[in-house]
Amino acid sequence: MFQVDAFTDRVFSGNPAAICPLEHWLDEATMLAIAGENNLAETAFFVREGSGYALRWFAPKSEVQLCGHATLATGFVIFNYLLPGTTAAQFQTCSGPLSVKQDGEYLAMELPALPAKPCPTPPSDLLAGLKPTPRLVLKAEGGAGEGNYFVVYESEDDVRNAQPDLARLEKLHPCGVCITAPGKESDFVSRYFVPSFGIPEDPVTGSTHCTLGPYWSERLGKPVLHARQISQRGGTLMVEPRGERVLLRGKAALYLQGEISL
Repeated sequence: MFQVDAFTDRVFSGNPAAICPLEHWLDEATMLAIAGENNLAETAFFVREGSGYALRWFAPKSEVQLCGHATLATGFVIFNYLLPGTTAAQFQTCSGPLSVKQDGEYLAMELPALPAKPCPTPPSDLLAGLKPTPRLVLKAEGGAGEGNYFVVYESEDDVRNAQPDLARLEKLHPCGVCITAPGKESDFVSRYFVPSFGIPEDPVTGSTHCTLGPYWSERLGKPVLHARQISQRGGTLMVEPRGERVLLRGKAALYLQGEISL
């Protein structure tokens, strides 16, 4: 197992992911138990399949449908530790084919775009679960669960100082909640809460940028955006919407390497 901090160039920041290369699939209960034992936002498992790989992601409480940072971290492990010199990897996932490529000093991956639509009647638990109280709420299908709510605030300070009631937000399962605003030193900032999956606040989230990228690109009129997720650990992404896909660029750093005893 490799533990990699994704969307950062140094350890102790970004989003940690556990990456488990397998010769064959373990049963689902065992993979979920490993994810729970790791207690990280995601544990990724992958198996060689033809010229590419089959890839699955597990949060501490359940399997998820899309995970950007663990996909980026899996590519990082392949390129640097399993097949040094490799610069591209193809993955088959429950969200369709994904790829990671070495792009200069960055790792680049394409994920499906998940455009948001206005949510005229937000759930009461969402409205009561965030302070400041949301004014503009959007909803996007897909992502880690079966959709996410996106709350757009006026300023970076609103996002940084937001006080989520996680017990309230947990009731929105299987949806997570992303809050966002224009950034001071970046194009936009965000935070993401998914308590029902065992992730009170995700440090850096690739999948939410499949929605944030198209939204902020249209709003700001910029084709490529510099994004910061301002969790306690923090992380940086370059986001480039490309129609039905979104290109994310980021870096990664190895924290540890070991073996799991079963």
